[in-house]
Amino acid sequence: MESGLINFALIFAYVLVGIAVICVIVLPLIKAIDDPKALVGSAIGLGILFAIFGIAYAASSDEVLPRYITFNVGAGISKLVGGLLTTMYLLLGAAVIAIIYTEVSKAFK
Repeated sequence: MESGLINFALIFAYVLVGIAVICVIVLPLIKAIDDPKALVGSAIGLGILFAIFGIAYAASSDEVLPRYITFNVGAGISKLVGGLLTTMYLLLGAAVIAIIYTEVSKAFK
């Protein structure tokens, strides 16, 4: 009896996540049809993110340490993970700099 309830709850949660994903994809597209100029800002932001990732990916190493070979980590995955980590570090640093700049500029106003 209890496993049936757990299975039902899991399936219900999957359905809800699916509905949320569909809403996240479809609703901004509907809004974009109303105001296509709003897509320009989103496209620029997405392009900047891809450019940052491209630079980080190109700069990352594809070295695989022996202890990661047991987990089937190859050179491609190692390079991808390195690029993603470098992208995260760059974006985190940019966020910290933006926060500091905002607070300092507020202090002088």
